[in-house]
Amino acid sequence: MPFPHASKALARFTVLDLTRVRSGPTCVRQLADWGANVIKIESPPEAEEPMGGPREGGDFQNLHRNKRSMTLNLKAPEGLAAFKRMVKKADVVVENFRPDVKRRLGIDYKTLAKLNPRIVYASISGFGQDGPYSNRPGFDQIAQGMGGLMSITGLPGQGPVRVGIPVADLTAGLFAALGILVALLEREKSGKGQHITTSLLQAQIFMLDFQAARYLVQGEVARQAGNNHPTSIPTGVFKTKDGYINIAATGQRIWQRFCEAAGAVALLKNPDYQTGESRSKHRDALNAEIETYIAGRTSAEWVERLNEAGVPCGPIYAIDQMFADPQVRHLKVAQSVTRKDKSRMQLLAQPVTLSRTPSRLVARPPEIGEHTEAVLREFGFAAREIAALRKANAL
Repeated sequence: MPFPHASKALARFTVLDLTRVRSGPTCVRQLADWGANVIKIESPPEAEEPMGGPREGGDFQNLHRNKRSMTLNLKAPEGLAAFKRMVKKADVVVENFRPDVKRRLGIDYKTLAKLNPRIVYASISGFGQDGPYSNRPGFDQIAQGMGGLMSITGLPGQGPVRVGIPVADLTAGLFAALGILVALLEREKSGKGQHITTSLLQAQIFMLDFQAARYLVQGEVARQAGNNHPTSIPTGVFKTKDGYINIAATGQRIWQRFCEAAGAVALLKNPDYQTGESRSKHRDALNAEIETYIAGRTSAEWVERLNEAGVPCGPIYAIDQMFADPQVRHLKVAQSVTRKDKSRMQLLAQPVTLSRTPSRLVARPPEIGEHTEAVLREFGFAAREIAALRKANAL
């Protein structure tokens, strides 16, 4: 029975996945979810200590759906030869080793491009493929700190605070996937592959976006602002009768709508709050006054009342509450897939929809080496060759 494709969009491309932990698997998940023939190449269990958490855990399961798995020992000459043979028929290789590791193994871009000039080869590292930190081990929280994010996260004076998700890992993976797609498009014209590189540090700095631009263009160094938006006031968290909500009353027209809907027209007459600049200057006093109005109604009442008035406002959910929200359910952000034991589990779906070639969860995450023989047969390996690889402990 042929392995199902998650979409028709990338079904013509074959991806050899050498990645582990998070940034690399995030990249490859994008390709798998859009239908690429992704082959997750893993070391035999006895050849290397596993990384990335328990295989049956939610993290691993969410990262590795829609992929197949084979084992291949790249440190064995026979395994390395088999991998290079597969590269000749593949379209993409993705890896997130430290830069020196792939060169030592003989699987770097320059080596593989000689075998297949059309290969698109993506490398994700902690700090870049060269430079003074290139051989340092990469870790998301290290990149969050070095990339400036922890200095602007949290309450003023609190000290550095990490973000609650591995944002550097995730965005590095997404940017790598975008680079691969661009390279595949360009290859249709040139006929040539190329080397795509990104790093956790680069991705994290890019994600600073307007905060980085404030420094580059205006010389402003952003500081911690807590739940306040750093430049658009009032935007932040406000305490209601039964909890907390987010309100974004930025801009003069929305500010006026907010004051009218909240019964706070007196604020419109206060000279300290007449302009965006003055509201930003007096943000603490303004927030305190706003809360005297907000405290009288429930979160649900305010969300309905302010949105009806055209003022952006929303609840602040715990994760279970978020998944129960009717709009979240309508968007189908969670989809189910069948486990090996035929039970069903839910995983995160792609957050973008294509009208003709949508992405689906069609295959559970594979057991280690589950598809080894099937994949090798597809790449032209005869039964005797597969047996020889097993005998050499290359599988």
